[in-house]
Amino acid sequence: MVEKINAKRRQDNKRRVLFGYAMALFCAVFWGLWYIPGDMVWYLDPFVTMQAEVASITGSETTSFMVFAILITGVNALLVVMALCIWNLWMGKFSEMKRTFKEVKAADKWYFLAAICGATAVLGSFMAMGFIGAAFAAVTALLYPVVGSIVSRTWLGQKISRRAMIGIFVIVLGGITAYAGGFIEEISSGDIRIWGFVGGIMAAVGWGFEGCFAGKALDVSEPDVGIHMRFIFETLIWWVVVIPILALAGFPMFDYLGIIFEPTVFIVLLMLGLTFGFCYVTWYKSFPLIGVGRGQAVGSLYAIMAVVFIFMFTGVNPGWLLVIGAVICVVGGGLMASEGSEEIASLRDTGAVE
Repeated sequence: MVEKINAKRRQDNKRRVLFGYAMALFCAVFWGLWYIPGDMVWYLDPFVTMQAEVASITGSETTSFMVFAILITGVNALLVVMALCIWNLWMGKFSEMKRTFKEVKAADKWYFLAAICGATAVLGSFMAMGFIGAAFAAVTALLYPVVGSIVSRTWLGQKISRRAMIGIFVIVLGGITAYAGGFIEEISSGDIRIWGFVGGIMAAVGWGFEGCFAGKALDVSEPDVGIHMRFIFETLIWWVVVIPILALAGFPMFDYLGIIFEPTVFIVLLMLGLTFGFCYVTWYKSFPLIGVGRGQAVGSLYAIMAVVFIFMFTGVNPGWLLVIGAVICVVGGGLMASEGSEEIASLRDTGAVE
């Protein structure tokens, strides 16, 4: 009888782990697709016209890129909230979200912190896209599993296996490979695109910390509800605080928003919201099942997906250093995610995510 119970337990655990890995893999696909509309918005009106106006006001192309990156990050958050409204309405989870908001104050705190970190990461990613390109943005953010693992170890006291440590080292090596050639070129040229590298660092640090904060919140809340709360908080940060302050400072933050319903712009923005929304849904679902570190590691496959999708849809050659760096980082992510289901169960039983 005991043996049958143990066999059933092992079977259930294996199914849970496989589903967690599947969710992380779907996250990588949606995340990779997100870089296509994320890159396209930089070349569409009214946004090109807005950048030109800001540049004429300030006399700085860098400032115009930064202001636009903030605006499109706010639009992205708002679109994701709308997409998740449809998702949670279909799932019938609005009552659970209301209960979590009112009764689970710990979750509110952690999701607010996750929103701050996530907003920093998305802004950094848009900066990297605008100043350098989508392929570069996708690869440089790959260091986020390293940040997440280090924070989970030092702050949350979570165990990191030897295999995961090797994976972290490999990801760092891949990140250095992706950065090296372009960074030397930018330093020598003095080009404004140095802010693209800053954006890549912001993305890696922001998403690494967000995963840890979200992992804490998911201990006491449901993933579909949690991701919706996290983006509601981010939307409030942009549209109640940051964007109105910039508008009061004289920037045309609201002047061009009415044109977003022009068919081409609307379709691109719709793709932006849907791909990023479902990327986050699957990302958050993976955390309680396989842990934050593994969810982030498998999700790092998004870089290869992004490079492939960018080449398929735009024909842009990302460059060999970026491709090699992405492959090395994915190998590191694979090492971090390669423990068996029983190993994951034993790590989670001791309170460790990794």
